[in-house]
Amino acid sequence: MKKMYYLLIFIPISIILHFMQLGGPSVQFLITALAIVPLAALLGEATEELSKYTGAKLGGFLSATFGNVTELILSFFALKAGLFDIVKASIAGSMIGNVLLVLGLSMFMGGLKNKTQKFAKEGVNISVSLLTLAVISLVIPAVCTGNLSTSELNPVNYENLSVVIAIVMLIVYSCSLYFSFFTHKDLYGVDHEASEKKWKQSTAIAILLIATSFVALESELLVGNIEPMTEQLHLSKLFVGLIIIPIIGNAAEHATAVTMAIKNKMDIAIEIAIGSSLQIILFIAPILVLLSLLFKPMALIFNTYEIVALGVTVIIANKTCNDGESNWLEGLQLISVYIILAATFYVV
Repeated sequence: MKKMYYLLIFIPISIILHFMQLGGPSVQFLITALAIVPLAALLGEATEELSKYTGAKLGGFLSATFGNVTELILSFFALKAGLFDIVKASIAGSMIGNVLLVLGLSMFMGGLKNKTQKFAKEGVNISVSLLTLAVISLVIPAVCTGNLSTSELNPVNYENLSVVIAIVMLIVYSCSLYFSFFTHKDLYGVDHEASEKKWKQSTAIAILLIATSFVALESELLVGNIEPMTEQLHLSKLFVGLIIIPIIGNAAEHATAVTMAIKNKMDIAIEIAIGSSLQIILFIAPILVLLSLLFKPMALIFNTYEIVALGVTVIIANKTCNDGESNWLEGLQLISVYIILAATFYVV
């Protein structure tokens, strides 16, 4: 994780390239993406340090709130730019990446080091059930509206339906936090070891605010280069949203989850992978729908490719996590599915 901070050098480089219009859109996109990775890591570390002062319950809420702030900011600027396809693809891609790639790498690397790893299956099964509920809430509107002709579609009904879905998902998310942090926290089996405070509380807050500001700046630069970059490299927006953007925003979490798995702390690795997916689907997506009302309303209707990918992800997640054990072969299966999906989206 420490080596990731060397990438902070790309922050001034990305700003210079932007204002001097050097390198072209593809180079600027790459440099800006590399600048966002350490900023996401700083946000995660600042949140973790701040939680040491607030206690476990409030700390858990902070982690849930700020854990995906990079994705929220990135998606907000894409939303503001009217790139709805990119926004919705990044929502689906974050869930797919966390469940298939992050969890898969964690199981694979942890399995190579520790052979068979155990985790609290009750809590994981509840989280996977919530993921299933979230996907159902996205599939039904897509399937129903997909059977309507263009003349039968009413944009106002789309918007109202999306707002209703968003509100329901936010309620479910709030209830899931209360369930996991208060009434049934014993089911999750995650034992966060007490660790020494490395930063002062004021330092953690300051770094959180500064990192958030730079993430906002870099996100605006990144979003501004998406369309020219996709045209220059002949990439589809679907591939950029589903694969590239989620990897950029989740790189720090990916590294943390794999590290925990190697240390035989599979409960924490799964909490990071599955928990992050829940935050994206049940919190970030609804918030983006409500924020879109300030600009041009975004309908929470996903295309066929995204729906199929989400459905496949939930099915294999249920199959892999229902026994409370994992090994390297199960991890390889998840990674293989992710590679197949990524290759398909690249071709599409």
